[in-house]
Amino acid sequence: MISISSIEDASQWVGQKIGTSQWHVIDQKRIDLFAEATGDQQWIHTDTQRAADEMPGGKTIAHGYLTLALIPALSSEFVSFDGVTRTINFGCDKVRFHSMVCCGDRVRIHTSVKTARKRAGALYLVSSHDIEVEGQRKPACSADSIGLYFFD
Repeated sequence: MISISSIEDASQWVGQKIGTSQWHVIDQKRIDLFAEATGDQQWIHTDTQRAADEMPGGKTIAHGYLTLALIPALSSEFVSFDGVTRTINFGCDKVRFHSMVCCGDRVRIHTSVKTARKRAGALYLVSSHDIEVEGQRKPACSADSIGLYFFD
């Protein structure tokens, strides 16, 4: 576990990989909960019977944005921000969905730090993420996330 408690701590990781999460199964319950939360009930995500008949592999697929939304939770397995009073999601750059995440697939994240500097009195952190699907050559999702971390 990497602990970051200042802008200087984060700066030492620029250009380096900071971690890889454990594998996590993407099950139908998680897909359905995301569909409910976002209102995206497209059948390729939620209709298991139709997917069995019409989808390659016969399974539903996770929403691309569900895969993207896993970044904070999966990254928290290997990096912590100590002494932070608040964190603001500043956005994402270069988001790409390269391959599908089918129901039952296992995913994990690989993260590196691209930029760490002071902005508006906070740590402005740009991290690069690849969400890998077990057994697939291409990552399901690649994205750069941008966050502002305000320390005590």
